[in-house]
Amino acid sequence: MNNKKKILLTGATGYIGKRLLPMLVEEGYHVICCVRDVNRFSPPALLRESITILKIDLLEPESLQAIPKDIDGAYYLVHSMSSSDDYKKLELECAVNFRTALEKTAVTHVIYLSGIVNEEILSKHLSSRKDVEIELSKANYHFTTLRAGIIIGSGSASFEIIRDIVEKLPVMVAPKWLNTRCQPIGITDVLAFLSKTLFHKETYNQNFDIGGADILTYKNMLLEFGKKRNLKRSIFIIPVMTPKLSSYWLYFVTSTSYKLATALVNSMKIEVVCRDNTLSEILNITPLSYREALDKAFVKVESNQIASSWKDALISGEMNIEISDFIKVPSFGCFIDQRSKTYMDKTSTIDKIWRIGGKTGWYYATWLWKIRGYIDKLFGGVGLRRGRTNEDTLIAGDSVDFWRVLYSNKEEGRLLLFAEMKLPGEAWLEFKIENDTLTQTATFRPLGLSGRLYWYSVLPFHGFIFKGMLAKLTT
Repeated sequence: MNNKKKILLTGATGYIGKRLLPMLVEEGYHVICCVRDVNRFSPPALLRESITILKIDLLEPESLQAIPKDIDGAYYLVHSMSSSDDYKKLELECAVNFRTALEKTAVTHVIYLSGIVNEEILSKHLSSRKDVEIELSKANYHFTTLRAGIIIGSGSASFEIIRDIVEKLPVMVAPKWLNTRCQPIGITDVLAFLSKTLFHKETYNQNFDIGGADILTYKNMLLEFGKKRNLKRSIFIIPVMTPKLSSYWLYFVTSTSYKLATALVNSMKIEVVCRDNTLSEILNITPLSYREALDKAFVKVESNQIASSWKDALISGEMNIEISDFIKVPSFGCFIDQRSKTYMDKTSTIDKIWRIGGKTGWYYATWLWKIRGYIDKLFGGVGLRRGRTNEDTLIAGDSVDFWRVLYSNKEEGRLLLFAEMKLPGEAWLEFKIENDTLTQTATFRPLGLSGRLYWYSVLPFHGFIFKGMLAKLTT
């Protein structure tokens, strides 16, 4: 470790960070992983000797004092499109705190992944990223910004949203921003640019646009996706759909949250096309075409090898939680539905539990779970459309439909989920194997009178939903 260069990686639990981490380790670096919630960070065992984990909150300057003074390089991969209405101010505050902390270290090169901002009038989201770029560039280290547009890869927000739209709607009546041009880039190219830029002196103190080989409208992207899936699709553009209606359209059709849909719509109205391909020449990278990026994404999807997903980020829901705050299930003042049953085969029962939700469904009365998901969507919740990232594995922080995984330990036989649906209170669902018995516990902590009324209104359904689910899991 002493001979290895140290790289600070913010956003280590994010979509890009999870994929960049093993690449940095493979290149011989020791990586300092900055995470806000250590309970959500589960790196592979093979990487643990080459990483250090730091609990850091960029909004708390005192936590940044834990950053080692002898770091050599750093990646700033932190974005917050929808976790707060005041995200523009918070993002700038994070950047100031980060820059101030790094000025006290020996860091020589900092890389920031931003969005393409080559228009004079920017969305709130893109202008926020520009402000962060300006703030981070003020220090005495060498600084490089890579500006990307739409990122296409298994589990990426863009890929999943396009997939939702194309696979569910044979005929689309869509807003006019579908005619906006953009230059999508494959996730493998993004990672190549990020890794090869580090310590490359020709990239110091500059910003570069990075994009794929094709310039397309969003409509072209949807139609090309349809061809890839052998689906014939028709799209009709109507100019009268306002940004607010467009946000609702995107929200109800896809798995995105409403806040994220609003941020995306505001960004999609602006053309995001690269200025040049200078960095491709400097780093000797030939970007993939849109179709090639789709092909690579589906290889991962079809083989169930999705390394990371935007749906597992907390911004995919409506709650910004820290897992440690909810991992101990309360009992005082709570309503509890607890059922136990002897299982026939332990391995089979555990496998069923760890495949719950998503395409597998909930084993019993899944149609009722779907109705609950539709109701949640109508009231601004996440609904069931997030599904799950992998079909047979779950780690803390993963999303499972409208639940969030708080704790997952197959050897122990315990899985704990926390509800991210719209509720007048807080809810947990726990599966625990002890001896030869599976215990299934639903806990609800009501918020006021509305919470108590809600519990009693759904109580009649619990009798057969939870009883039926337990029976299916143990047979």
